Amino acid sequence: MNFARQEHNQAIQKPASKRRLLKVAALTAALGLLLSAAPGVQAAHSPLHSKMFDLSAPASTLIQDKELHNGTVLQSFAFDNVNQHIYLVQLMAGGQQLPGETAPVSGAARDLNGDLALTKLDMSGNELGYMFLKGFGHGVQIGVETVGDTAYLWTETDSVPGSDNHGWGTQLARFAFEDGKVLTPSSPELEKFSPVEGADRTTVNIDPANGLLTMRYRIDNAFRYGVYELAKVKQHVYEPIADVPQPSVGTFQGFASYGGYLYLLEGTSYGSSGSTAPVGNTYITAVNLGTGAVADKQLISAGNSLTFREPEGMAIHLPNAKHPQKAELSFGFASSFTPLRLANIYSLNRLLPEQAIKHCEND
Repeated sequence: MNFARQEHNQAIQKPASKRRLLKVAALTAALGLLLSAAPGVQAAHSPLHSKMFDLSAPASTLIQDKELHNGTVLQSFAFDNVNQHIYLVQLMAGGQQLPGETAPVSGAARDLNGDLALTKLDMSGNELGYMFLKGFGHGVQIGVETVGDTAYLWTETDSVPGSDNHGWGTQLARFAFEDGKVLTPSSPELEKFSPVEGADRTTVNIDPANGLLTMRYRIDNAFRYGVYELAKVKQHVYEPIADVPQPSVGTFQGFASYGGYLYLLEGTSYGSSGSTAPVGNTYITAVNLGTGAVADKQLISAGNSLTFREPEGMAIHLPNAKHPQKAELSFGFASSFTPLRLANIYSLNRLLPEQAIKHCEND
């Protein structure tokens, strides 16, 4: 009888103990949620938290007057920060005949079709290889993602002709660099992404320090910037952590993002749209990705000894990929004259203290 009663009591206690454990687990989870929401509690690091580059600081020269695979104007560039290479795109030069083409193609036809030349340089500006990208777009901005020794290019693709006689991309593409390769939008080497359905004028930049992808796109005739976690985009999961409108700028020439700030490049070459030597009209605008507010805008004097000097493209350079906090904001200029345009890249590496950023944003 006593043994039977003991076994009966144990049978009652087992589910009661299980219920208590479940209750404790639930309370612990609820407490965790409350703590994470409470003011002053340390939260996980946000990829949008960063200092802002000092746009008024003097810029250093990375490469100057370097030839690319074609003699056309540099459009944009990006860095392989692991292997320390530079990838640059430009519109394909006229007069070239690629495999499968029946005759040489004019430069105007290449532009309308969105045909690009991609050049790989070392950090001294020496050519290491090239690719041709037929039907991709205008090359306004590109990105590079490095996986081991392989550089994956992120570009626009599926170009459609615009009323301005340029071709413009409508999707994003990811592909590995392969020297001498010719790709089209239907090439099996491409993986395509459409973060915003119905968008066009899609261009892309990679923030290698924070693992982010920023896409510039046009929808309802207005330009916007969506920021995504790169790892999720590669899984075709499109959950923007920021999405801001483009503020008023002059002639747009490229963009890059670093943490919580977006940087926009604008301007024209000497002799056009009121740009005169040596001052020019090249500006960089910093935008707070959390609010969409303009944090700063500065006239850029770097490269003012260049001939022609048209601003083209931006990218984040990490001189040491193991120390992503030591980043540089790089921007390019095309120089010299047809038939041989040359490429130039300059960098800003000073980050403002937090209080200085707040001051700029409040001005």
